[in-house]
Amino acid sequence: MALNLTPPDISELKPRITVFGVGGAGGNAVNNMITAGLQGVDFVVANTDAQALTMSKAQRIIQMGTQVTQGLGAGSQPDVGAAAAQEVMDELRDHLTGANMVFVTAGMGGGTGTGAAPVIAKAAREMGILTVGVVTKPFHFEGQRRMRTAEHGISELHKVVDTLLIIPNQNLFRVANEKTTFADAFAMADQVLYSGVACITDLMVKEGLINLDFADVRAVMREMGKAMMGTGEATGEKRALTAAEAAIANPLIDDSSMKGARGLLISITGGKDLTLFEVDEAATRIREEVDADANIIVGATFDESLDGIIRVSVVATGIEQAAIASRAQAPAQQQGGSPESRLADLTARLRADNQRMAERAQKLEPPTGVTVAPIAAQAAAPQQRPAVERAAL
Repeated sequence: MALNLTPPDISELKPRITVFGVGGAGGNAVNNMITAGLQGVDFVVANTDAQALTMSKAQRIIQMGTQVTQGLGAGSQPDVGAAAAQEVMDELRDHLTGANMVFVTAGMGGGTGTGAAPVIAKAAREMGILTVGVVTKPFHFEGQRRMRTAEHGISELHKVVDTLLIIPNQNLFRVANEKTTFADAFAMADQVLYSGVACITDLMVKEGLINLDFADVRAVMREMGKAMMGTGEATGEKRALTAAEAAIANPLIDDSSMKGARGLLISITGGKDLTLFEVDEAATRIREEVDADANIIVGATFDESLDGIIRVSVVATGIEQAAIASRAQAPAQQQGGSPESRLADLTARLRADNQRMAERAQKLEPPTGVTVAPIAAQAAAPQQRPAVERAAL
């Protein structure tokens, strides 16, 4: 009997990564990624709006909820979006089959993305696929109801993904000005979504100084909860350090810090002039932001279009767990020490407050012969309240 010792095709050994755009915002994000030339991923778009699907650049599209919505959208009702996804669950699973990693991208606050994204993410997770959510939150001017819907959708998605990246549209005002068009503003948000995906995928599929395998990425992103990401570009002297600083200070991401993150994925991209020293300089600067025990994975890749430019991207995971641990430690620290030491501390605070009150009273005493009207005495009373309140703490 002959043995077939032919090695498998190299392409079969690469991780299969799928980007699943859900709803209108998710479909727009996928279109932007395709236009930007994101490599090494499969694109799937799922929507309840038949007309929106005709505008998709993805080759694989799924019409959800033909019975529930008749192709007219979910009408800003997440329960309709969820039911629409359940209606085509077999088709969704077919598109997920064989994937090692899936990005579920959507806009939170509407019907389809808010309702269907958690359903799709849950299906992927149940199939053993590393699942990452990349979503946006509404502008404040869209109203409290839409924001509450978004928050609920994020909460549901958070339960069923390994890592969740949130980009509030409101943060676009940090980089926009009065002349920024509405289209340009949303293009910025789409660019952040693209960067969050490309930061991870490029390290596995592009030529580089330091490439990562899928196991590296999985170690940083598996069951890590909320994450943050940032990206920065720079040229000239100290470009590596400048780009790293820009990545750390990304103004578009949700208000959180990477300090205390349990996992850190650093992607450094440049032209053929990228040096090992620059890779070290950028990675070292970002590493200073996190705990020494964090799992840090660094990769460096080449992009000929970035001649003279260096791009630094970072994804910090396990943000929420670090925040919870910090809050749990705070009460213990506040309650630390013996009863005698706490009593002595309180006595010292009371003495200091009483001294400040006496000094303030001396300053407020009227000169000899001057009569102070009762209203002035009443006005002075509120000025003493903060000291009294502090003394009572």
